[in-house]
Amino acid sequence: MTPVRLVARPMLASMFVLGGVNALKNADALAAKARPVIDRLTHTADQATPDDVPVTRDAKKVVQLNAAAQIGAGLALATGRAPRLSAMVLAASLVPTTAAGHRFWEESDPTTRTQQKLHFTKNVSMLGGLLIAAVDTEGKPGVAWRAKRAVTDVKREAKHLRREAKQQARLAAKSVTS
Repeated sequence: MTPVRLVARPMLASMFVLGGVNALKNADALAAKARPVIDRLTHTADQATPDDVPVTRDAKKVVQLNAAAQIGAGLALATGRAPRLSAMVLAASLVPTTAAGHRFWEESDPTTRTQQKLHFTKNVSMLGGLLIAAVDTEGKPGVAWRAKRAVTDVKREAKHLRREAKQQARLAAKSVTS
């Protein structure tokens, strides 16, 4: 891991670990704030999933699950364990967190509106950083490149084996006729 990644990942992850701990401590208050977004998401999830898949409507549980995801993925990102996956988990958790916590367009007080807009923009910036971290292969080939390369190698090997089999068949045919 490069020195930049060694420092940048914990810096990016710190906000999620602290935010997740705070969300666990204040789950009741945050659940009330998140209720409108959770109601919309559960309605959409109900329509998109089969009837036998349970979708929780308990806002406090959703807040706690989101907090646990942020803490776990934040610690994983900070320590370099599955950094691409943990960055994607954090990015996925940040979208509803931002939608629930920083709805600046609903604020009437100019000061509160400005603060919420600032936090909203900060979260959008962090989302950009997480998306970059999610696709960072650390200079190594990505899975798509490796899969394409493996297919090419298998095709080349199959062609080589086919030629070799034909050659062996010709030699066998000559030895039978001789």
